[in-house]
Amino acid sequence: MKVLVAVKRVIDYNVKIRVKPDHSDVDLTNVKMAMNPFCEIAVEEAVRLKEKGVATEVVAVTVGPKAAQEQLRTALALGADRAIHVETDVPVESLAAAKVLAKVVEEEQPGLVILGKQAIDSDNNQVGQMLAALAGLPQGTFASEVVIENDKAQVTREIDGGLQTVELTLPAIVTTDLRLNEPRYAKLPDIMKAKKKPLDVKSPADLGVDIAGRVKLLKVEPPAERQAGIKVGSVDELVEKLKNEAKVIS
Repeated sequence: MKVLVAVKRVIDYNVKIRVKPDHSDVDLTNVKMAMNPFCEIAVEEAVRLKEKGVATEVVAVTVGPKAAQEQLRTALALGADRAIHVETDVPVESLAAAKVLAKVVEEEQPGLVILGKQAIDSDNNQVGQMLAALAGLPQGTFASEVVIENDKAQVTREIDGGLQTVELTLPAIVTTDLRLNEPRYAKLPDIMKAKKKPLDVKSPADLGVDIAGRVKLLKVEPPAERQAGIKVGSVDELVEKLKNEAKVIS
């Protein structure tokens, strides 16, 4: 079974985000970029399926600028067999990404597609669901466990009320949650080997997909700064401040 894994290039989660002075966007000057953490989990799960003998090939795919090949090479170092880069310098919205991935799915015919449930830059949580709709495939989102048996995928989902298990007929789409696994670190020999693994470059036009933006970014604002807290000397003082200053109790 072939497993297709989508990955995204985002600002490293350790970096403090800066907004441009004109509030037009996020400032990316000299900012460290990395693979989206949820995508790391997706790659890890695909590689584990291959190690178990369930998957025969793991293919990593991304949509983005030429620099995104760095994240594809990371996926190859982590255990993916080959990579596909749909190169574009145009900002890629959720629907455009889903349309591109749908074409890749059509070409590659994977038995399973794994994506991170969301990207930490936009936090939209949309691409997996849109891809399932466009490709006409069953989906299991927010997965904390995936078991493949007899052309079926048992996916345990994290939902508001606890856990829900769904059974999907393969091929299917799965999006990963934090508790699915703990991604490994790439070893130096694997990083060197990744440089020789095949990486195919395409364009959206090659796939017949229009990725023109349909959402207009008006303004970017940093989150409001938290005010400093205060210490109180007694429970009575705490109650008094909650009642008279914060007005959260009566």
